[in-house]
Amino acid sequence: MSKHTLGSYPHMLGFEQLERLLERTAKTGNEGYPPFNIEQTSDDSYRITLAVAGFGETDLSITVEDRQLVIRGRQSDDGAERVFLHRGIAARQFQRSFVLADGVEVGEASMENGLLHVDLTRLRPETVVQTIQIKKG
Repeated sequence: MSKHTLGSYPHMLGFEQLERLLERTAKTGNEGYPPFNIEQTSDDSYRITLAVAGFGETDLSITVEDRQLVIRGRQSDDGAERVFLHRGIAARQFQRSFVLADGVEVGEASMENGLLHVDLTRLRPETVVQTIQIKKG
């Protein structure tokens, strides 16, 4: 059985990047921590909300790497002398990745009540019609 790729279809020209994007998305095995929501806040904007209880602003980093929004969390170990009788609040590091479509820009991020909000905006491309002249042979 052979694997079909987008490049194997003659009418799908220039979609190699989309194929790589789909493969990369399938490989991001985010375990489910931290939990998150994605909501559409208008026709052209979205909000990603992550539940990051126990993390402060300095424990989090947000970057855009090769059209991927990457959110990382790492808590500093400030309680080496603390003795926990029960530790139910997760203190593990995490990395969450979200693939961004072309034209989606990351806006601002904010923290509120243990929730990290990241706002995204989709820019509307202009419609371009191009006429190709046919040379006489």
